[in-house]
Amino acid sequence: MISTKDIPTGGGKTPKTLQPGNANIKINKIYLEKFPFGEDAYNLMLDCEGVDLGADFEGFFIDKDNEGAGRHTGQVGRVRASQWAFEDKELPSGIKISRDIEITKLLKNLAMATNCLAWYEAEDGKHETIESLVEKMNDDAPFAGAFMSVCLGGREYENKAGYTNYDLFLPKYSKSGVPFEAADLNTGKVYSFNESDHIVKKKVKEVDGFAATAGTNAGAKKEFGL
Repeated sequence: MISTKDIPTGGGKTPKTLQPGNANIKINKIYLEKFPFGEDAYNLMLDCEGVDLGADFEGFFIDKDNEGAGRHTGQVGRVRASQWAFEDKELPSGIKISRDIEITKLLKNLAMATNCLAWYEAEDGKHETIESLVEKMNDDAPFAGAFMSVCLGGREYENKAGYTNYDLFLPKYSKSGVPFEAADLNTGKVYSFNESDHIVKKKVKEVDGFAATAGTNAGAKKEFGL
């Protein structure tokens, strides 16, 4: 008799990269990245690493040019600290949004979640630009080794091999939850990952019609996600 119960799924090793979902991660690097579709807009980027997965896990090399530095002990990934880029703008309601203030607010939340709020507060008045503050935070790395409990969202995209990958991001704060907090808090406020809320699906190719010859799709309109 064929049983359909307790059938294992998947066929490969644990992926080396972080995936959308709930996880405990630490920040290895923090930096600003220019957003190509907005003048003076930035993404705040976090290079993150998950918990130690043990001796059987083979992570990426810490430095691909120096294998002697060893491998990451957990999954790694580039995570945008916000789904949307930071930029100066005015909302339809007339409310003005400051790029630098919004980034600074998020840096404070990250400092609180990684037990380095004292470092953050000590930087008051020391920086002329947001670029300088972020660079200083990365150089000093007061967040090093501190784990956060997070909900990782993801925007789907198709890689060169035709497989679906994810551009990871932290969801925005709302009345229903928070995207991250110190791993040892366990307040229950961090979002429980929900695919319908935290995954942005890639746009599918739209087909308007088919050519008479089999195997062709002349007249097809294609839309591609970002």
